[in-house]
Amino acid sequence: MTEFLGTEDTILFPSCMDANAGVFEAILTKDDVIISDRLVHASLVDGIRLCSAMHDTYKHSDMDHLEQKLQMFQDKGLRLVVTDGVFSMDGDAAKLDKMVELCEKYNAMLLVDDSHATGFIGKTGRGTHEKYGVMGKIDIITTTFGKALGGATGGCVSGRKEIVEMCRQRARPYLFSNTIAPVIIAGVLKVLEILSATTERRDKLEKNTEYWRKGLTEAGFILKEGDTPIVPIMLYNAKLAQDFSKALYDEGFYAIGFFFPVVPQGQARIRTQISAAHEIHHLDRALEAFTKVGKKFDILHKTKQEIIGKYGM
Repeated sequence: MTEFLGTEDTILFPSCMDANAGVFEAILTKDDVIISDRLVHASLVDGIRLCSAMHDTYKHSDMDHLEQKLQMFQDKGLRLVVTDGVFSMDGDAAKLDKMVELCEKYNAMLLVDDSHATGFIGKTGRGTHEKYGVMGKIDIITTTFGKALGGATGGCVSGRKEIVEMCRQRARPYLFSNTIAPVIIAGVLKVLEILSATTERRDKLEKNTEYWRKGLTEAGFILKEGDTPIVPIMLYNAKLAQDFSKALYDEGFYAIGFFFPVVPQGQARIRTQISAAHEIHHLDRALEAFTKVGKKFDILHKTKQEIIGKYGM
């Protein structure tokens, strides 16, 4: 993982949730501050709660607001900025190039959970830091082996060697848990070998994502902006999201509806995720089903206000 991610060292955990649970307490004290994006993954939120450092947030992907917070906390010992690489519910990517600039300007560290990017985002699939040209400039990367790397479980903290060594000595989920099963490690190493040999799979995934997003847009759905394989279809109403999901299931497609408290109130959606295993005929069949269900609920080519007016929030 160290070579693949372009970092100095890596330590493995039973899951990325364990990695996020262990890293903050291992490296921060009550004299430090964490400044996190308001939409970071729940596992980061839980990890932050376990440490004694002060915690504040900045508006989602708002770099001006992040800079204000960095200016505000210059009196703190360490300032750690925390973000997802790709946000799991919205599918948009953090502005890591801008964030690196700000962290260098204000002498802060940067932690990126890249679980929804490792293996397929960036020119060779290294992740969000590759996408934005800042490989080697991220202090801490946490990521999972359970998504694109195919391990079903496992995760890591990768980054500055001093930070990894602190985790090795102080991260409780590492010290007081079992190691990852050898068969998982073997599988992950094989996936890394495949990814390092060719970009065929990530290139296909990129084309599939473009095709899927274009098809949904032309059908008349409201999508969250982005260019990652996470493509949320906005429905705004929780019951509508559940009913829409059930109707899709009846058509042979399993797509989950998400609503409060998983996403903010009034932001209910169907979250679709595209795979390199999908062929165009699979996507065409799915587009037919989504369009059929969209017509059933009369949401195609409607504005946000029109959907809310019909179904409420």
